[in-house]
Amino acid sequence: MASAAAAGAPPGPAAPRGRHNRQSVTGTRKAVAALFLLPALVLLGALVVYPIGYSIVRSFYDNSGDGFAGVDNYKTLFTDDGIRTALKNNVIWVVFAPTVSTTLGLIFAVLTERVRWGTAFKLVVFMPMAISMLAAGIIFRLVYDQDPHKGVANAVWVGVHDTFAQSSAFPSAHPGRESPLEPDHGGFITAAAVHTGRAVALPLVGVAPDQMPHDARKAAAAEPQPGRITGTTWQDFTRGKGVGRLGAPDPSELGYAGMRIEAVKDGKVVASTRASGDGTFTLPASADGARLRLPASNFREPYNGVEWLGPALVTPAVIGAYVWMWAGFAMVLIAAGLAGVPRELLEAARVDGANEWQVFRKVTVPLLAPVLAVVAVTLMINVLKVFDLVYIIAPGSSQDDANVLALELYRKGFAEGRPGVASAIAVLLLVLVIPVMAFNIRRLRREVRR
Repeated sequence: MASAAAAGAPPGPAAPRGRHNRQSVTGTRKAVAALFLLPALVLLGALVVYPIGYSIVRSFYDNSGDGFAGVDNYKTLFTDDGIRTALKNNVIWVVFAPTVSTTLGLIFAVLTERVRWGTAFKLVVFMPMAISMLAAGIIFRLVYDQDPHKGVANAVWVGVHDTFAQSSAFPSAHPGRESPLEPDHGGFITAAAVHTGRAVALPLVGVAPDQMPHDARKAAAAEPQPGRITGTTWQDFTRGKGVGRLGAPDPSELGYAGMRIEAVKDGKVVASTRASGDGTFTLPASADGARLRLPASNFREPYNGVEWLGPALVTPAVIGAYVWMWAGFAMVLIAAGLAGVPRELLEAARVDGANEWQVFRKVTVPLLAPVLAVVAVTLMINVLKVFDLVYIIAPGSSQDDANVLALELYRKGFAEGRPGVASAIAVLLLVLVIPVMAFNIRRLRREVRR
């Protein structure tokens, strides 16, 4: 046999090499892969698949879980006022929250690319992501507080408003006993006409001592002047029983500094002035025979700002808190995509004569379209599940107006004891999320094929 081989005899048919090993190796790899995947599959089935399946089944049963309800729970989704309000608010959330967050993230990413302190700015904008929804809700509940002394939003709003239209220091002032004043369209006017050469007393009460203007001084009785009308307007109240004289300034009483006084004759204002620190004032001879009026502007209530958490603005206010948290997330992802944009294309557009706005709109944004789509779709899925912010920020009086599907699911399942309807809401949320997830998966597959 050795000589035959040496003589160059053709060898016989060779046995297939490695077939058994290949099957064995392949089989071993599948077993090992299944072994490693088994814990994840068990958790996936226990925490995802089973709850979804149970929710679908439970949505066809009544509240007790014993009787088959058919599609009655799904009919409730479109007839219950609370669920319809939640569905409407979810549409508002899906349209505006991702759009505003993505837009702000794009603006921040583009602008901070050219400044030296851009990294620090990105850190500050991204920092709210480190805060839980619970903490963010508590923060913004305080930010939106109606009291300008507590709520930052109203403190700023009131400050801007008062810059252009200051409120009065005497909102609660009114005539006291034996006063010569009578009501007049929110203000007060003298019952009789006044004449030159005489001093007029215009006493008021009702302003707390600590609410008097800072420039108010001790009230003084005005001296009559020929050819002029003089007078005093002051806080005609002295602490203590039987202390002070009614209708005349006492040493402890303060003048209404800054009070506006108008002389009205035949329905027209013929003269006007403001009281000095001690409450005294002087009007010219043209005011002779007129009635003195303290107009309503003296008694304007202080502006307390906007009712951010009222029925009309509660949803935009909560969306604002969400944008504060997630704009940083959008900015970081968009900035990462922007770093991969070829600079040659941007420079070429500038060389061709495009200005910065045209470069941004026609070059930068189209190149960032895949990243913008990822951010927007991710935020859409996220806002469909929003619960914490609405539950914490919206007060009980306007929570119905801020309601969303996730919150309504909680209320139906736990507060109202209607688990069948709650399960139907959960299935509805799943149905709403599936198209968005399918779009995202298809887009990712197209990116991989490229």
